[in-house]
Amino acid sequence: MALIVQKYGGTSVGTTERIHAVAGKIKGYVERGDQIVVVVSAMSGETNRLLTLASEITDAPSVRELDVLLTTGEQVTIALLSMALHHAGIEARSYTGGQVRILTDSEHSKARIRDIDDQSVRADLDTGHVVVVAGFQGVDEQGNITTLGRGGSDTTAVAMAAALHADECQIFTDVDGVYTTDPRIEPKARKLDRITFEEMLEMASLGSKVLQIRSVEFAGKYNVPLRVLSSFEEGGSGTLITFEDESVEQAKISGIAFNRDEAKLWIKGVPDQPGVAHQIVGPVAAANIEVDMIIQNIAQDGTTDFTFTVHRNDYEKALDILEKTAVELGAAEVVGDDKIVKISLVGVGMRSHAGIASTMFETLANENINIRMISTSEIKVSVVIDEKYLELGVRALHEAFHLDAEPKTV
Repeated sequence: MALIVQKYGGTSVGTTERIHAVAGKIKGYVERGDQIVVVVSAMSGETNRLLTLASEITDAPSVRELDVLLTTGEQVTIALLSMALHHAGIEARSYTGGQVRILTDSEHSKARIRDIDDQSVRADLDTGHVVVVAGFQGVDEQGNITTLGRGGSDTTAVAMAAALHADECQIFTDVDGVYTTDPRIEPKARKLDRITFEEMLEMASLGSKVLQIRSVEFAGKYNVPLRVLSSFEEGGSGTLITFEDESVEQAKISGIAFNRDEAKLWIKGVPDQPGVAHQIVGPVAAANIEVDMIIQNIAQDGTTDFTFTVHRNDYEKALDILEKTAVELGAAEVVGDDKIVKISLVGVGMRSHAGIASTMFETLANENINIRMISTSEIKVSVVIDEKYLELGVRALHEAFHLDAEPKTV
């Protein structure tokens, strides 16, 4: 018997038929003898519907009241799933975040979990109940309803698993695991049996949409084994996300991530003096714009060129800020480009394999793809290239590093 926390996203519970299917899947685990806690999202499209209702009332809704509104989506799902479990002959009880007592801070729309009172949940599990918990929500010290922000249901599931010391946290979604890259770009992409927390964090931060960064960080911090599984396929083992297993020879590269939402800004001819980097990036950061890759080059004439990337949605705003900064600094020119993408190789095997970057650069050169920017870390190499070469670059790199082949073990 195992204690398992399962999370089902909006697509998985998007219709009453799918809710019945989820109930049937849960029943299989219960009949096997497992104790099950289920965390669910709102039904697909429901959160957007609620946001639309709010916008029809006011352009600037109170964040407190918006949290009260949005959490009703998950409340509907927990009730319907509990009914479906009852219909299937399984004892179940639903809990809102407040009823569990998922205690958060008071930052509405992006609250952080501080503590979870697992007493009532454990009591229900001990009496044979499946516990169905509303994801994405909690309460603060004053009893105000809060929401956890993007990926909040994943975070709820991992937090519940950590509090209950669950054997595994299973994230059921519309894909059957984590792949070496997006199968829509490279049909030869291979599903990974396992991936480390480090690698998954890099993949998530670099554009992989399978899991949110916050939930992976939480799982790694509290050593919660995560498994990604399909809601719509039976019998698969998915992908296990766990700590590095030193008994297994790590492949050089575990996966290729990419991000289409990139834009590049380049300020030329800036006086080379102490504090200039802060003078450039500071106003951008003050506008709540996240800066990603940064390159600085010193010219022979005593000036410097400074290049950085931002999210494409922030491109126009950042460009306007940078043009004002250029005037203040007496810079020669500001250039922008929002037709770029970032491709990244990720793998803990890089630690013990040399020549990864060299092979990457050679592969792209052979395809006549020009590299605009480069960034590296211990387990990652990222390049910025022109957007039109994204698919060609991903496929070429996937083949160059033999990612369609099963890894060798020792």
